[in-house]
Amino acid sequence: MPARTRSRSHPSASSDSVEIRLPWWSVALPALAFVVLFLLMADPGQAHAATGDPTMGRILEHIHLTLGR
Repeated sequence: MPARTRSRSHPSASSDSVEIRLPWWSVALPALAFVVLFLLMADPGQAHAATGDPTMGRILEHIHLTLGR
């Protein structure tokens, strides 16, 4: 017994096009993360340094110096 196939309700513009539908959060979450990180960079006076191992600080300083040039 052959299986039924559903036909499209609207024809596509071209046979080579691919329709991609993204959920709302796939755009909202990266945008929110960008805004939060931007605000942290814009107002670093509110940030408090953690005490302890300075390794992370050295890594971040190295990245900053590398990207700053």
